[in-house]
Amino acid sequence: MLRQSSGSTPIVTFANVNKYYGPFQALSNISLSVTTGEVVVLIGASGSGKSTLIRCVNGLETHQNGSLTVDGFSMPTTEDLYLGGAKALSQIRRGVGMVFQQFNLFPHKTVLENITLAPMRVRRKSRNEAQDVGLRLLERVGLQSQAHKYPGQLSGGQQQRVAIARSLAMEPHVMLFDEPTSALDPELVGEVLDVMRELRNEGMTMMIVTHEMAFAREVADRVIYMDRGAIVEVGQPEQIFDEPSNDRTRTFLSRVLKH
Repeated sequence: MLRQSSGSTPIVTFANVNKYYGPFQALSNISLSVTTGEVVVLIGASGSGKSTLIRCVNGLETHQNGSLTVDGFSMPTTEDLYLGGAKALSQIRRGVGMVFQQFNLFPHKTVLENITLAPMRVRRKSRNEAQDVGLRLLERVGLQSQAHKYPGQLSGGQQQRVAIARSLAMEPHVMLFDEPTSALDPELVGEVLDVMRELRNEGMTMMIVTHEMAFAREVADRVIYMDRGAIVEVGQPEQIFDEPSNDRTRTFLSRVLKH
């Protein structure tokens, strides 16, 4: 399937967002819009704020000030949550899927049960409906034959593909990936990246944190370089990787591209 062109409607919008852990500022005046169908890849050294930024998009982290809009809903600030803003957070999470470094599958449930649990509980789908969707998604990620196995019987790459299928079962409007291949053996990375390439070609809106620079160059519509909690440079992959305009971006890439 050919990739759909990125739309012009923002699905995620940060406006002067700041995030603190006590006195430490993890995000500094973040302003960024992601449009429907766009793939945005975030790069930067560990601790630069990349994971914190995307975790704010589904409310795993809350910001203290500035505004964050996701899928038409205003993300509550830390103070808002104390004042009863959990309902808005719940609405946002229904439309946002997230895949983590670790697979976070329930070890005592089968692959298919892991995928069907949230659609049945959150979206109130019947067991048969959820299982039909789950089997289609397992076929999509090449794992239909593993439906009745337990996570411990699968390789790391297979477990991560199950985690992707589990997120897709909630019919998200945007997918977040937080270094989804960093816990995998090198020979298993490709099978996970192939699933993400397919999602890109189908027009899924994605925000991806990764250290896989060749993959970032290949799939991104835009690449964002972050350092010390701030967005330092934003551009198309060719511009960021071949002609970065910021000294910090050049220094970072000169280090990581040597390896």
